[in-house]
Amino acid sequence: MSTVELATSQPGTVLPGITAAFTRGALVRYAGASTDFNPIHWSDRAAADLGLPGVIAHGMLTMGTALRVVTDWCGDPARVLSYYVRFTRPVVVPDDDEGATVSLGGTVTKVDDGVATVSIEALFDGVKVLGAATAEVRLD
Repeated sequence: MSTVELATSQPGTVLPGITAAFTRGALVRYAGASTDFNPIHWSDRAAADLGLPGVIAHGMLTMGTALRVVTDWCGDPARVLSYYVRFTRPVVVPDDDEGATVSLGGTVTKVDDGVATVSIEALFDGVKVLGAATAEVRLD
């Protein structure tokens, strides 16, 4: 999006959505990058021992991927002034080639003094996995 188009964003502006696939391989790579080797992110047995329905994606991986809706829209991650999410449900990642698909989207809910507030939605199997997900973005 051009700087002029970004600066004219108003409440109700819908950001282009994206779809993200989380596979077991992606979880292993993320574990290596983040040093979060909690076995619930790779072991079905460890996940079951904690009452989880299966291996789950790292919350921070889900959170970071969701922010891509905003950074892709604004074109510059440095424009993001703040970001907040609440984790509401896990993303269960099956042990297959497709993994788990999360649909991500966003809507500008407020514009004040050159800063847009964007509400982000992350859905896995039609259910929200992030609650109260919002980012503030500098528009000018």
